[in-house]
Amino acid sequence: MAAEFRNIRENLLLALDTLRTHKFRSFLTILGVLIGTTTVIGVASIITGLNSQLVQAAEQYGSRTIWIYKFEIGFVFRLTREQRMRKPLKYEDAVAIRDFCPDVERVSVEIFHQGLPPVTKYKGQDMVNAQLFGATPEDFSLNNVTFVSGRPYTTVEDLHRRNVAVIGADVATTLFQNENPIDKDITVGGNSFKIIGVLGKRLAFLGDNGDDRNIYIPYWTFRKIYPAARENLILAMAYPNRMTEAMNEITDVLRRMRRVKPDQPNDFGMATAASVIGQFHQITGTVALALVVLSSIGLLVGGIGVMNIMLVSVTERTREIGVRKAIGARRQDITWQFLLEAMTLTGAGGLMGILMGYLLSFTIRTLVPSLPSSVPLWSVFIGFLVSIGIGLFFGMWPAMKASRLDPIVALRHE
Repeated sequence: MAAEFRNIRENLLLALDTLRTHKFRSFLTILGVLIGTTTVIGVASIITGLNSQLVQAAEQYGSRTIWIYKFEIGFVFRLTREQRMRKPLKYEDAVAIRDFCPDVERVSVEIFHQGLPPVTKYKGQDMVNAQLFGATPEDFSLNNVTFVSGRPYTTVEDLHRRNVAVIGADVATTLFQNENPIDKDITVGGNSFKIIGVLGKRLAFLGDNGDDRNIYIPYWTFRKIYPAARENLILAMAYPNRMTEAMNEITDVLRRMRRVKPDQPNDFGMATAASVIGQFHQITGTVALALVVLSSIGLLVGGIGVMNIMLVSVTERTREIGVRKAIGARRQDITWQFLLEAMTLTGAGGLMGILMGYLLSFTIRTLVPSLPSSVPLWSVFIGFLVSIGIGLFFGMWPAMKASRLDPIVALRHE
C-alpha cells in the first residue's frame, strides 16, 4: 500500500511538472473544461438563488392559504380557448365555500377591473402604476400582511360602502414622502378615499413586488364605484393539517355552484404557496437541464483537446517511456502516469472553472442585486468530479497506447 501511494505521488508530481513545462499549451487544452465548469457553477448559483428567493416570497403569504381564480394560478404562459371563455367567479361562490367547507377556516374575496390602473393623486403628486382592489376585511389576515401604521377597515365599513383605503408601502413612499399618510385623502380614478392603514413591505421576487403598489378599499365600496367589475379572486385559509381536505371540499362546492358536469374538467384554478413553488422548480429544472447539456459541449471539446494533447505527449515522450520500461516500470505504472497527467490537467481546469463560477456569481450579485445568486456546495463537487472524470475517460486511450509500447522500439525512437 505504501509503495502504491508512493507511485501515485510520484506520478502526480510528474504530471504537475509537465503542466508547468507547457503552461500555455496546457491552458488552451483545458479551456473547454474551464468554460463548461464555469457555466455549470454559474447556472446552479442563479437557479439556487432564484429558488430560495421565490420560496421566501411565496411562503410569506401563509402555507395554509388557497388562491382560487377562473384561470390556473402560477406560471402559466398560454391560455387555451376554453380557459379564455371561462366565466368569472362570483361573490356567492365565496359564501358557499365559507358555509359548506368545514375544513376552511376563513374566506375572503378580492375584486378588480381589467384595463389600465386608475391614476392616484395626492396634492399634485401622481402615481400611475398603483393597483386598486376591492377586498373584504378578512383579506388582510388571509394574506398575512403587517400594518406599519393605522388599521384595516371593518366589516361595518365594508357593508356601508365607506370610502376608506389601506395602501401599500410603495404608495406611501411615493405620495407621502415627508408626511404621515393616516387620515389623509387621496384621489383614485376621480374618487376620494381616506387612508386608514399603511402596509409593510413585502419580500420581492426578482426585485419587484407589485403588492407594495396596491390600494385596498372595501369590497362593496369597489362594487359601488365599478358596478360592471366582475373579476373576483377568492382566498381561503384551511385549518392546520387540513389543506388537502379543504381543497377537495372547495372543488366539490365550486363544481356544483358553476354547474360543471361530472365528465368535464374544472373550469377554475386553485393554487397554494407550495404549488407555485413546485411549478417554478419544474421550470428552473428544465432550464438547468438545457443549459447543462449546452455546457457539456464545452466539456466534450475540452475532453477531445485533452485526448489530442495526450496523444502528442505520448509521441514526444516515447523514448522516456522506453527508458522507464527498461528499468522495470510495469504497464500499469505507465498507464497511471498518463491517466494521472490527464486527470491533473482537467482537474486544474475544473478548479479554475469553480473559481470563475464563484467570481461570476459574486459579479451578478453585486451588479444585479435583484437577481439572486448563491453557489451551492453540490455544484462545486459535481463540477470538480466531472472535470476529473473527463480526464479519466479521454485520457484512457493515450494511456493504454503508451503502456503497450514495445520498450526496444521505444528506445530506438528519435
